[in-house]
Amino acid sequence: MKNKYFFILIFCFFFKPLVSHSFVEIDITRGNLDPLPVSVSPFFSDNITNEKIKTNLNIDNLGLEISKVIENNLRKTGLFNTLDKESFLQKPDIAHLKPRFEDWKLINSQVLITGKVTSKIINDKDYIRIEFKLWDVLGAKMVDGFSLTTVPTNWRRVGHKISDKVYERLTGESGYFDTRIIYVAEEGPKTQRIKKLAIMDQDGFNTKYLTLGNELVLTPRFNPTNQMVTYLSYFRNMPRVYLLNIETGKQEVVGDFPGMTFAPRFSPDGKKIIMSLAKDGNSEIWVRNLETNIQEKLTDHPSIDTSPSYSPDGKYIAFNSDRSGYQQIYVMKSDGTKVKRISFGKGIYGTPVWSPRGDLIAFTKLHKGKFFIGVMRTDGTGERLLTENFYQEAPSWSPNGRIIIFYRETKTDDKGQGFSAKLWSIDLTGYNERLVKTETDASDPSWSSLLGN
Repeated sequence: MKNKYFFILIFCFFFKPLVSHSFVEIDITRGNLDPLPVSVSPFFSDNITNEKIKTNLNIDNLGLEISKVIENNLRKTGLFNTLDKESFLQKPDIAHLKPRFEDWKLINSQVLITGKVTSKIINDKDYIRIEFKLWDVLGAKMVDGFSLTTVPTNWRRVGHKISDKVYERLTGESGYFDTRIIYVAEEGPKTQRIKKLAIMDQDGFNTKYLTLGNELVLTPRFNPTNQMVTYLSYFRNMPRVYLLNIETGKQEVVGDFPGMTFAPRFSPDGKKIIMSLAKDGNSEIWVRNLETNIQEKLTDHPSIDTSPSYSPDGKYIAFNSDRSGYQQIYVMKSDGTKVKRISFGKGIYGTPVWSPRGDLIAFTKLHKGKFFIGVMRTDGTGERLLTENFYQEAPSWSPNGRIIIFYRETKTDDKGQGFSAKLWSIDLTGYNERLVKTETDASDPSWSSLLGN
């Protein structure tokens, strides 16, 4: 099926980057206390080249909105200080053609982003063309840029794609803005919650509900290779694992499993699902091949084994087990051999999730009545606790391994009121903690890979 988000001209570069360097030095052990000053000039409309399109669209306003998307994305990283547009001394169209770098130095800007939006008709259909340029103010030169053509409704994605390019050029890391988050949308009192599958852009816009709320849904997880998700749903009070194609809406049951099923996740190649199955009072790790429907049992231990997560190369699996007497994190080879405990701190560890970069494992920890979200190296060393609260769970990584999203619950009062569940994000420094906007209460988030074309 053709991707409905298709861009006609993807990343047609004005030139190749001159050098491969980054403007921002990132230390993952501490916050960025001196964010890079960045100016995002409003994208202007070239009225001379605009064509009369049928879409009821204000091109001038569209350029301003695209620049706001870029500005908000960069600001939320904590790495950039986006300067006030009221301080800009040069008009957007002139700056895009050739900036007066002295004017931008006067307001202490080190980086300038400019752009132009024009309307076009191609094969009797409406399109917009966006040009983007990235300028090094101190070096007085343009360092990156591209143009692309797409349908008008894709304007927010244009902003995210530009944000990714800017982030990559300035930090040396891949971006994470042109992504989506799937989660469980929750409404109603705590004892009678209605739970639906919902999906949104990573900045909280374009929310869509994928289920009606007639059945309980839990633990949605993205396929790393496409826009397919797996999730757990209770059908007639029996848990079943489903696959859902977000683009087509097609849904199918993976299979009927004996006993209770928990926390399904995809393998890195998207061809397998790993999960925990509970039978006769015991829970083990199983993997199912989606192409052959062959199912294999990976653990066989009298203790409870659950919450499996693959390493990005598919060679190892992290999971939690109480085989040591209380719940800890273990790592084993993907065939179930060479089981090794890696967590030895005080408290109860759970929900290990391997970073897309392969260097860290995120986890949840319960200690002295508080819940922590933390990270450790894959051998268990270097444990760092990023955030603590009354209750927080379900860490999920951004595709570049820089940000973790999770959900946090609040206490109820004596009357059982005041309960809420919200999504939060935090980076690896532990300093840039932010509430993620959702239309309803939310839990069990999962971050998609970059959407591509």
